[in-house]
Amino acid sequence: MRRIIGLTGGIATGKSTVAQWLADCSIPVIDADVLAREAVQPGSQIWERIAARYGPEILAESGQLNRRHLGQIVFAQPEERRWLEAQIHPYASDRLQQFLEAQPDGSTAVAVVPLLFEAGMTALVTEIWTVFCTPAQQLQRLQARNPLSREEAEARIASQWPLVEKVMRSQVAIDNSGSLEKTYLQVMEALHGAESL
Repeated sequence: MRRIIGLTGGIATGKSTVAQWLADCSIPVIDADVLAREAVQPGSQIWERIAARYGPEILAESGQLNRRHLGQIVFAQPEERRWLEAQIHPYASDRLQQFLEAQPDGSTAVAVVPLLFEAGMTALVTEIWTVFCTPAQQLQRLQARNPLSREEAEARIASQWPLVEKVMRSQVAIDNSGSLEKTYLQVMEALHGAESL
């Protein structure tokens, strides 16, 4: 029996920090955001469909997607976001499944999936950890990380399930509204506490 931790939360709540700590414990980690970027590499079928739908202005000079421009489209138009997710989610789900099935019995692995609930991928994992912080912190951290207006940042947060809903459906809730030390202690307790039962 594998222990597969589904690590989720809201945008800019601290998932990557928690994932890095788990990776530092020599636990294999796969990140759905990395898979999503793989899915849209220039020349891929998904890249071709996106370019055909939105035209050449969606591409940077390098041929890569202009992620900021694409974000402005899909976060302002829910139907376009749903179309884009329908292109990417099957690829990410297949890659996640391949990775997790390759882990040996008795091992622990982590799947970082921001849209674990929204994309219906909860069946891929054996337990769900949600990283959360206060709404004000989430907005501030997102704007500090990305060059987004307040309106753009709020649209991205609103595109995901409310954090309280994710927390209610999780086995573990990681409160990242305080110091990193406090967050780290919660992560280690969740990791090792279950192992020692």
